[in-house]
Amino acid sequence: MNDFKHISVLLNEVLDFFKDSKGTIVDATLGLGGHSLALLEQNKDVDIIGIDKDVEAINIAKDRLSKFESRVKIINSSFSDGIKQVLLERNVVGILADIGISSYQVDNLDRGFSFYSDNLDMRMDKHSLLTAKMVVNSYSKEELHRIFIEYGEIKNPIPITKAILDYRKKSTINSAKELSFLIESNSKINSKIHPATLVFQAIRIEVNDELGELRRFLKNIENLNNVKVAIISFHSLEDKIVKEVFKYWSRSCICNFDVIKCVCGNNHKKGDIVNKKPIIPSQNEININKRSRSAKMRCFKFYG
Repeated sequence: MNDFKHISVLLNEVLDFFKDSKGTIVDATLGLGGHSLALLEQNKDVDIIGIDKDVEAINIAKDRLSKFESRVKIINSSFSDGIKQVLLERNVVGILADIGISSYQVDNLDRGFSFYSDNLDMRMDKHSLLTAKMVVNSYSKEELHRIFIEYGEIKNPIPITKAILDYRKKSTINSAKELSFLIESNSKINSKIHPATLVFQAIRIEVNDELGELRRFLKNIENLNNVKVAIISFHSLEDKIVKEVFKYWSRSCICNFDVIKCVCGNNHKKGDIVNKKPIIPSQNEININKRSRSAKMRCFKFYG
């Protein structure tokens, strides 16, 4: 179970951001515990509350963090719900959320995230009801178009949607491998990436309500005091949400931009954006871990 290869993205940058912290840091997307382990090793003055809805990942993280057991608490929950529970019971000084899918989930063929999987699942929480197989085999043409355009940012999803619908007339699509081959055979996407990449991204986001989860998470932490927040995202839709929310939190005046005179009181600034541009991996990190190439970290510090 512990035979895995896992490299935490932007690890040095995360450690640098939280290096002077004293108190509780919430690893809101614990995963396999790589960031948490490094934070605990770096700083004896911090403890970690980890949140994750993937029980398999939690079991691995518990093992990796076992030598720091007295300084670690783990909650099995979505990160939007888990953070509410944490903030009710504990004062925190930092929050980290790495909201990308983990290498463990991709590489574990049983989970159905990989192009080569015999399953078609894609659930981060194996107790949730909606699966990728249900999406692919039951969604209407309009519903498939919606997720491919909104979540996959595919400009023309018609050939792919038609291929799926035509295939469904003859047989159920049972595996990610089957779906990947179908997309590759019918895709008109001209890209260096695998033709199924954006389609799989769209389905995964739909299955796990990833953008809704991120928005709820940000809503639940918007009134903190003296807390550092770092969020690592892996595609433009997530990064745009984080960027816009951080920008809104940093505004003193929250009136609509077409208002001639401020009527909101002009005292709503919650804190500061730490990095105007997102922090991205170095070329050296990308060379070591190609999956890090799309990572972007944005940081915010709430006023005390």
